[in-house]
Amino acid sequence: MLLIPAIDLKGGKCVRLRQGDLSQETVYSDDPVAMARHWEEQGATWLHLVDLEGAVSGSAQNREAITRIVEATRLQVQLGGGIRDLETIRHWLELGVERVVLGTVAVQNPSLVAEACQHFPGRIAVALDIFQGRVAIKGWREVSEIDALALAHFCAECGVTALIITDIQRDGMLQGPNLQMTEAFASQLEVPVILSGGISTLEDLQRVKALHTCGVVGVIVGRALYAGTIDFRQGKRILEEG
Repeated sequence: MLLIPAIDLKGGKCVRLRQGDLSQETVYSDDPVAMARHWEEQGATWLHLVDLEGAVSGSAQNREAITRIVEATRLQVQLGGGIRDLETIRHWLELGVERVVLGTVAVQNPSLVAEACQHFPGRIAVALDIFQGRVAIKGWREVSEIDALALAHFCAECGVTALIITDIQRDGMLQGPNLQMTEAFASQLEVPVILSGGISTLEDLQRVKALHTCGVVGVIVGRALYAGTIDFRQGKRILEEG
């Protein structure tokens, strides 16, 4: 199971939010490239990179920082935030992003998910940001009427390489992950699931590790790494132990 550090970009800086609220940000670094290199030095192989302003606006707002991170590290980057058409997907994949993460567009234009999977097999993931069973969109500014599990099944049928499951009520709160919801999704889907949101301690990682048998292949951690409640090397060791 992978431990994947997150870098959320806002104004070219590395920040973390509480429940996706742009007004409740903590700036952890003015140099996201240096932060990406730090996680690489700690032993990370993947990086979860999000353009927070792009998620709200629908177009890339932190293009320079994203490009520099991809070019400056050997990390496999999965990038999300405001990616809503094939040309943008192609741009980032050709630049060196390993995997593009679609979110809002999976609700607003689900046919694009199928089309993207056909054009770029193995390189499209979908993030399901879930509030009480429904999918939130536009940087979590709106909660759609779309049932999250139904959309997950649709995306799996399209051929996505992974589904990123986030309980947005837990995100950035350091109150533990929603294991019950994640297990319910993973056990019903024939596509790898990555858990995101709420991880705060090494004990949380121990509990998440038990979900590997039902298809959870990775854990995205943000605030807990920056706040120091989880040491990356220790967490990585826990998830990788037999």
